[in-house]
Amino acid sequence: MMKLQFPKDFIWGTSTAAYQIETASDNDWKGVLSKDGTIFDKCSMHDLRRDEDLEYIVQLGNAYRMSCDWGKLQRSAYAEFDPDVVKAYKEFLQKLKDRGVHVMMVLHHFTNPKWFVEAGSWEKKGNRAMWLDFVKKSVAAFGPLVDSWNTFNEPMVYISNGWIMGNFPPFKKGKILQARKVLKEIGRAHDEAYDIIKTGSKAPIGISKNTVQFVGEVFPGHILAKIFDYWFMVYGADHFRKVDFQGMSYYCRMPFRPLPVTEIDNPGQLKALGRRYDQMWEYKPVEFYHIIHRYWKKYKKPIIITESGICTDRDDVRIQAIQEYAYWIRKAMDEGVQIKGLFHWSTIDNHEWNLGLSYRFGLVRVNFENGDRRMTDAGIYYSQLAKNQSLEADGEQIEKWAREY
Repeated sequence: MMKLQFPKDFIWGTSTAAYQIETASDNDWKGVLSKDGTIFDKCSMHDLRRDEDLEYIVQLGNAYRMSCDWGKLQRSAYAEFDPDVVKAYKEFLQKLKDRGVHVMMVLHHFTNPKWFVEAGSWEKKGNRAMWLDFVKKSVAAFGPLVDSWNTFNEPMVYISNGWIMGNFPPFKKGKILQARKVLKEIGRAHDEAYDIIKTGSKAPIGISKNTVQFVGEVFPGHILAKIFDYWFMVYGADHFRKVDFQGMSYYCRMPFRPLPVTEIDNPGQLKALGRRYDQMWEYKPVEFYHIIHRYWKKYKKPIIITESGICTDRDDVRIQAIQEYAYWIRKAMDEGVQIKGLFHWSTIDNHEWNLGLSYRFGLVRVNFENGDRRMTDAGIYYSQLAKNQSLEADGEQIEKWAREY
């Protein structure tokens, strides 16, 4: 066993999205039927239990990454914010600040108000002005309580699922040209939002880029993997260079045999291949270490891990994942990469978008029938890691897993 020590100013936190934990507003996800048969609606009822969730948040580190529901705050284009909704969010944010919590605010996390969708959503050039109005009003309302900003959460996940794979609203499949148009509009929106935020806030601004290790294993999977890597990790990522820090998330290695193999769509195949995997994807934390070096070399911006987690019902598996990710992050830091913090996904169990309530990531377990919460053993483990800024890890075993799987 070896002790991994992190700097005293390292950010340890957890991450959520308003849309996955609050009662659904009038947005483009409300009422969507998920893979496990659940409906995107009441989610984790965080809006009804904010004070209770606050106590878990402060136990789980010194930081919290969150969003506010655009559709609840703004009922029509360019409308003034709903004062009651602003009041509720501000009271929660103030309580976080009173407890010494660093707040990272996400301004777009996959979901749009229905009025924005009806106006043409991100497909229509110039529609970004409506979202930029939301950004301006958000900075005015919440800016003094925010320590760092995240303009868009994983834009390539949002765009690829919405217009290429057809898993997210607007459920358009194979619309590559439309996807490119949306990417251009969102890229411009990010750049302009950066300037808007800078006029009203001194807090650093970043993007959250979801990263994936796409690996071709049989022909012609090698070609497909290179295409996916270019679209997702190169071309898409390069639209978001205007940042103070590079936000990165990582969940999986994706083998192509010749098409992508996941536990979601190909249950049992990863096991048959002798791979480590969770309920969704192949699990290989060392690949994140390689990607961290890749993006550090390319962009030379300080890195904050905006999401890192594993989909499982088992505490022992989640604890092991936390150890492994911490090991590879510390190793990258020892090699000169500026990594400022880590936000674990997720604080509490939530509605996992098109998959449903049964896909769990939370350090806090949620009973979706009555909303009851309880801290898991993994949550206790993470809280101790955050408190001590250190952990014990079996480096030899972690390196062995990296070589063998």
